[in-house]
Amino acid sequence: MPKRATPLTVRRVAAERRPGMYADGHGLYLHVAPGGKSWIFRYQLDGRRRDMGLGPTSLISLAQARERVLELRREVRNGVDPIERQRAGKTSRKAERKVTFSGAAAAYIAAHEAAWRDKRAWPDSMRLYVNPVIGDVPIASVDLPAVLSVLEPIWHTKTKTAQNIRGRIENVLDWATVRGHRSGENPARWRGHLENLLAKPSRIAKVEHHKALPYGEMPDFMRDLRRREGIAAAALEFAVLTCARASEVLGARWSEMDMAAQLWTVPASRMKAGREHRVPLSAAAMRVLRRVAPFRRNSDDHVFLGQRMGRPMTPPALLQCLGYVHADITVHGFRSTFRDWAADQTDFPAELAELALAHQVGSPVERAYLRSDGFEKRRRLAEAWAAHCR
Repeated sequence: MPKRATPLTVRRVAAERRPGMYADGHGLYLHVAPGGKSWIFRYQLDGRRRDMGLGPTSLISLAQARERVLELRREVRNGVDPIERQRAGKTSRKAERKVTFSGAAAAYIAAHEAAWRDKRAWPDSMRLYVNPVIGDVPIASVDLPAVLSVLEPIWHTKTKTAQNIRGRIENVLDWATVRGHRSGENPARWRGHLENLLAKPSRIAKVEHHKALPYGEMPDFMRDLRRREGIAAAALEFAVLTCARASEVLGARWSEMDMAAQLWTVPASRMKAGREHRVPLSAAAMRVLRRVAPFRRNSDDHVFLGQRMGRPMTPPALLQCLGYVHADITVHGFRSTFRDWAADQTDFPAELAELALAHQVGSPVERAYLRSDGFEKRRRLAEAWAAHCR
């Protein structure tokens, strides 16, 4: 019958100075070495003896070491190697630390951007507001203080932007949880959480409409704009003449243009309402296209080219051009200018002007019976608008 080890005592653990391994029983050993004392769990699995360190005696008491060994012995009985399990856990935690918030955000964007009409909103908000603050933080470590460090500086001054960013952070964290990169509650959720810490947006954010140019000043504006050279000026003029949104104009492709029919067909994927939109091109709009046609690249289908190959012009370039001509208005505001002009200066039906802006007209039932987009009438409206802009 094998000799059973005499259990260690707290006094002996504290007093023992001779180097060696001292058994306590059940695989627990006190290891005394010149550098200090520590606990060792010795076990055998699949005919192989293994020694697992449990930590120094200065941090782990005899009672704690015995309790830990009981847990480890259960694992061994179930065929689990504690050392390999621990090693796998360290590898997993190391991998989690490598996944930063900016990396998770980039992966989320790559997985979803194909369904987005505005493909720049997410990357720009991450680059400008989020990544400089928490981009390098491991995704598993993003907590409430981290989220607030992004939102609080802009919550009162850029409320709408901050709302969008909060939602995007929440989506990224949810994605990371599903992918196994983090666990626990989402610190960016609003209901029952951030709503208790941040002011309600409706109480601090006043709706500000896009600044628009009075339609009476359009002729002078267009004359000043046409004095400027370059693709940005051409893009801005095209946006004014077609009443299109900036994102639709900047994303315009030659394959969408039917020069013979003087027609621009914007695909549903790039429209705010998710429906294809046909734009009649006035003679003035056609002149803009012919003006930029010589700059067309064989490998690039974009109408208004950016500085980088294969990429269209960016919104800042358009805004910079507008600033040179008139600094107090916005690109989107021209749509309001057109709408005011159509209402005050023409006899065209209001519904026609709304269709020109790609707005929905009527109730859902009325739209179900409205099969025509009034294209030919809108062509006459487009020519009248171009004549007013001169």
